[in-house]
Amino acid sequence: MWAILVVCFYICKTDVDGASGISFAKSYGNHMVLQGAPHRAILWGFAHKIGDVVHVSLNNTEVTTTTVIADHHGGSSGIWKVKLPAQNSKGPFVIQVSSSEGAASLSDVLFGDVWFCSGQSNMEFTMNQVFNNTQELNEAAKYSEIRTFHTTRDTSNTSLTDLSYVSQWNLPNAGTLRGFSAVCWLYGKYLYPHIHRPIGLIESSWGGTIIEAWSSHDALAKCTTTGHRVNRATNPNLPSVLWNAMVNPFLPMTIYGAIWYQGEGNSGRADKYACQFPAMITDWRHRFHNASDGETNSTFPFGFVQLAGFNNDTRIGGFPDLRWAQTANYGYVPNTNLPNVFMSVAMDLPDFASPYGSIHPRDKEDVASRLVLAARAVAYGEKGLDFQGPYPSTFNVQGSSLVIEFSQGKSPIQVRSNSGFEICCTQSTDPNYMCPLTVGWSAVNITTHSSSSITLNVTSCTHHGQHIKGVRYAWHESPCGVKQCAIYGRDNGLPAPPFKHHL
Repeated sequence: MWAILVVCFYICKTDVDGASGISFAKSYGNHMVLQGAPHRAILWGFAHKIGDVVHVSLNNTEVTTTTVIADHHGGSSGIWKVKLPAQNSKGPFVIQVSSSEGAASLSDVLFGDVWFCSGQSNMEFTMNQVFNNTQELNEAAKYSEIRTFHTTRDTSNTSLTDLSYVSQWNLPNAGTLRGFSAVCWLYGKYLYPHIHRPIGLIESSWGGTIIEAWSSHDALAKCTTTGHRVNRATNPNLPSVLWNAMVNPFLPMTIYGAIWYQGEGNSGRADKYACQFPAMITDWRHRFHNASDGETNSTFPFGFVQLAGFNNDTRIGGFPDLRWAQTANYGYVPNTNLPNVFMSVAMDLPDFASPYGSIHPRDKEDVASRLVLAARAVAYGEKGLDFQGPYPSTFNVQGSSLVIEFSQGKSPIQVRSNSGFEICCTQSTDPNYMCPLTVGWSAVNITTHSSSSITLNVTSCTHHGQHIKGVRYAWHESPCGVKQCAIYGRDNGLPAPPFKHHL
């Protein structure tokens, strides 16, 4: 078995410059989903004869032509690239390209929405590892219009035009999905009945990786960081090496949006992440848009999972600040720095008994369900949808009480616990005093609540002549048990995200 794998490593990593005739880029294949109307899908690939005419047909009807041009990255092959007419029909189609060098074709191609799924281990976490995996895998074949593509791990110090390894587009079944991203698949599965069109899911993930590796050098230059410094040239956490090898080759393909589950590897460096994450999103959008000749939206929807609970203790750790940084220090999305961005709050979904380590919770169904609810509103513009948990709007100190009013979200609030809140007390009267992360904070409880507000008992601060300078909520690596944090939307069951506020 190992001999076979070693042989495949050397054989499967192909050099397109050495191929003969005309071919598609490796991100294209039978059974794939291309982006449908109103966007126009991009097809591209390789040929040897510069200036040769390439004819493109859908179901034996020629729809466009193009010319082979030189590869500006210096490859010995030329590149051909076309925009297909916008397709309202989902298909299936047979797509053929032909030139004087021969022909190549794709069969069973559908048109719908293409989503790019990326991140580290919780995005890489497979369908075979989730709760209810047997049932989920057995049901997969019913969703034949959802197609999947798993990108092979790869690194590069320079931007690759095409993928290094050949992968396949797959129809869903227990065999093909067993090793596929659970969050990516479940996101597509739960989204499908709401958009009524085929979905293409591209997984490009690598466990244990940091955001610097998934960001271009230009994106990193926007922030004062260069990422981890390591000596091994193939280390996946070198700046931009995953961007170069596992994102850049997909840029010409028209996509509808992207989802992201990453951040654990950057905990402890939240101040940098608050800059790096928006910079990466902006850069991805710009580059996908330009490389697809404007067909991928320049502000395409981008969803992410806010970090789940981790250690089963009371430590603060690096997760709370990282969760805050994931929202660009707003506490919620979309916002000014993260427009057209949506999220799934997961801090109340810990799995301390996970055989894969508590950092890898097995409940990816709730994670994906919450992400889809937000996508329906933000990415697809579904009106009147209550897709967010409660978020505070006002904070008022009234004697020995602190009243917090919640307005974001249409649901009245539901209080499931009276704990999870902390206040920062100090003798300082300096209005600019900022509370430190780990000292000066005291736990306080909810004493009363209404359908839109809670009242906290802050006697521990006011009775000692101190001033309340800050309040925070769910500011621990694991702030609560499963779905047992304090504040939820009563009707939608969504948790209030963690927040902090300077008073």
